[in-house]
Parts: sequence; C-alpha cells; structure tokens
Amino acid sequence: MVGRRYPVPPNRKGGVGKSALSNNGACRFCGKQHGSAPCYTRTGACYGCGQQGHQVKDCPRRSIGQQLPPPPPIGQNRGYVPPNAQQGEPVRPPARGRTYAITRGQAEDAPNVITGMVSLNDHPAYALFDPGATHSFIADRFIKLIGLNPKLLESVVSISTPLKDRILSTMGCPDCKLVIGEQEGRIDLIVLAMYDFDVIIGMDWLTKQRAKMDCYRKAIQFNPVESESFEFRGNRGGLSIALISSLEATRLLDEGCPSYLANVIDTTVEELRVEDIAVVQEFPDVFPKELPGLPPEREIEFVIELAPGTEPISKAPYRMALSELKELKVQLQELLDKGFIRPSASPRGAPVLFVKKKDGSLRLCIDYRQLNQMTIKNKYPLPRIDDLFDQLQGASIFSKIDLRTGYHQLRIRKEDIPKSAFRTRYGHYEFTVMPFGLTNAPAAFMDLMNRVFKEYLDQFVIVFIDDILVYSKSVEEHERHLRTVL
Repeated sequence: MVGRRYPVPPNRKGGVGKSALSNNGACRFCGKQHGSAPCYTRTGACYGCGQQGHQVKDCPRRSIGQQLPPPPPIGQNRGYVPPNAQQGEPVRPPARGRTYAITRGQAEDAPNVITGMVSLNDHPAYALFDPGATHSFIADRFIKLIGLNPKLLESVVSISTPLKDRILSTMGCPDCKLVIGEQEGRIDLIVLAMYDFDVIIGMDWLTKQRAKMDCYRKAIQFNPVESESFEFRGNRGGLSIALISSLEATRLLDEGCPSYLANVIDTTVEELRVEDIAVVQEFPDVFPKELPGLPPEREIEFVIELAPGTEPISKAPYRMALSELKELKVQLQELLDKGFIRPSASPRGAPVLFVKKKDGSLRLCIDYRQLNQMTIKNKYPLPRIDDLFDQLQGASIFSKIDLRTGYHQLRIRKEDIPKSAFRTRYGHYEFTVMPFGLTNAPAAFMDLMNRVFKEYLDQFVIVFIDDILVYSKSVEEHERHLRTVL
C-alpha cells in the first residue's frame, strides 16, 4: 500500500457550489486560503471528515483508520490550511505507507512474505512479515483483545494497497514489546482495520533489525546491532491443520460459527494404575475397591440442627420407570448390606430420584430440599481455590487422592438419623452415614479433613472437601510425603 499523511483529511464532498473565493484566492467567509476545498465555517461541517451534524471532537472516524475515497488532486488541496493552524504556518507533508491486502491462506503460500506466531505485549499474535510494507501495523480489534491503549498520531497516515484502495489511520501503538523466538525488542505500530493478521511487521522495523528474508525456506535471519543474530522460522504453506489467529476466532464466534473444545490424548501411553505406584503397594488396606462397612467412630459426627418450631415433612415417592425401579432395588440392597441405611419409622420422608452419570450408570439421589430449608446452616468456611493454588508455588511432583464415597465415611449423630429418612416404592429407610444432598454435608466433611491433616496443611498437603493433593519439590521428598499421608 502507498499512502499519504494529511494533517486533516480533505472534504469528500468536493466544492459547495459556486466559487466562494475572492480574487486573491482567500475564502470570502473565513478569510483563509484553502483552494477549492469547501469552507467548513460556511457549511458547519466537521473539520475531520467533512460531514455535517457533529464537531471534530465527536468525529466517529477520529479513533480508528477508516477507508475513504481518493482525495482531490494535490493541486486542488495545495492551499488548504488546517483549522487549528496559524495563518502562514507550513502544513506538515503527508506520510505515505504501503502494505499488501492478502488473506492468511494467500500469505502462507506467497513466495515473498513470511507468516508466524510472535508475542506482542506478552500475548500471542499471528504476524505477517512483509518486506513490501513500509510501516508496521496492528489490527484494530486485536488492540482491544489484549488491552492496548492506542495514541493519536502526529498526523494522519494514508495507506494504499495494490488494489488502489486508500485507508486513513490516525491512531498508533508506540513502543510495544515484541518477542520473536527468544529475542525481545520494541516496535511502533499503526492501527489498521484487518482480520487475517494480528500484526504486520514491515520494512520500518525489519530494516532496523538488519533482517534477511529467505522466502523459500520461510526463514528470517535477524542481525540486530545491540544483540546476537538469530533465525526465525515461519509457517510453511500447505499445512494439513488450519490455524487461525485469536482475532479471527473472535470474529467467527461473533458471526455465530459453531465452536468445539477438544483435547488430544496419546492412546499409545498406558494409563497409570494405582497398583503400579510403589508407595501405594505398601498400603493395600487404604485402597479397597469398595468400603467394607460402617466407618469407625470419630470425634466428629454429622449433625442436623433444625430451626425451632419446624414440623416433620413427608412426601410421596416420585414416579419411576421400570428400569429405574429395578436399579433402585439393587442399590437399596447394597446400602443395606453395608449398613449405610436401615429401615425407618420416622414421620419424615424425602422422595428419591435417579441422575444419570457420565458413564451412563444411575446415581441414587435423595430430594432433601425441604429438609435443607429447615436446617440451621453450618458456617464452617470452605477454602478459596485461589488460596490453595498459592500453596503450590515451587512444587513439581503431585499426587491426587479422591476418597471413595467420601461422604459415607462420616457417621450421623444417633438422634439425627431419623431426620435423614426417605421413602421409596420398596420401603421407608434412613441413613446411618452422611448422605449426599444435605446442606451442611460439605462443611462437616471439610471440618473432619482439616482435623485429620491439620499438622500437614500448607506444608505438603491441601484438602478440598473429599479431595486430597500431596505436593513436593522432588521425587524423593514426594515419596516421603505420600507415605506420611497414607
């Protein structure tokens, strides 16, 4: 693109009718010499774009470069003086710029440009290294994405493309941090409306870095004066995987394109089993496939404190499909065999329902919503996730332990057992261990876990309800910590 820089863009409307110039070339209305350009004093138009209805301070074309029609011939604009300039003050000459108007796909296959990923102000950016561009540019939407604050240029930059289009820009981002490979530098960028690239790096910056481009190898050899030489390898054309910039992704999402989040798993790597960990083999009783029965008596029991004056509530069982009734009978028998539930004569009774798990199996859930409304809330604090992550600084070895049916490892206080009663098609039961769905269950279990691991918390153990994370700085240290926890 070739461009010119005007202190103030000329009026796109041309003349305003009959000549308003006096014999000496001065305007009859404002007394200034502005050739055939319209008199903004007479028309009341904006000094920035020539449109009526607003002032230059409110001009919508002031912040970001807009594509404008070609200006009148230079001879017609030669006598034009900006409104804020003093009479007789020389007008700043227009700055000219040039860049290519090509798409991302064309750029990767083009023989005379190189594309690749760089870092701009610590954000990944898709860049076009263009020796045909006189200046370096940044996409207007990308500056919003990474939080840059563009500044007003000293004068308007007029940029032209090979298609003879002209784009005016008044904003720039000076002294941005640019990292190519492992080399850091500073770059001045002009704001430009574009979608296929986040950044275009032109000759103004490439020349300073004494860059030599090998377009056949898609490589650039940088030879900066202040630091050692280095080579950057760009993207080669014909990639089987289509990569797009964050700017392009944002645009596609805004247009309603469907998006999917996927991850890649190496299926050739065998999944590590618990039995394969040497330290775990030393504690086989800690990792049973199923809980053998009721948990031992502990210093903490699950308590259900109800608000004074509450009356027992009992609801009829929910309707279930035949397959759900068969599954209900199986799960009730398993809970009875382990001693987790027992037959009840309580005046209370909550209904049950099934929720499908990710693997397709059914989870038995008790609808304790009405009981929870009458329960006095336990204010025991749960830890903040960000505070837990702060404890992991410097650690590189981790082991995560998820308790098997953790809630069932805490007994209910004897006098509160009837409050957990639930009704089914096959009978009336009550829990002897803490069930899922009660409002104070997370707080009670968090209290238990903090007491168990009190002396190790924030040293090499963090706990969140029934999840335990052991962290260490070395393998030897981690084995010692893991044995302590187990």
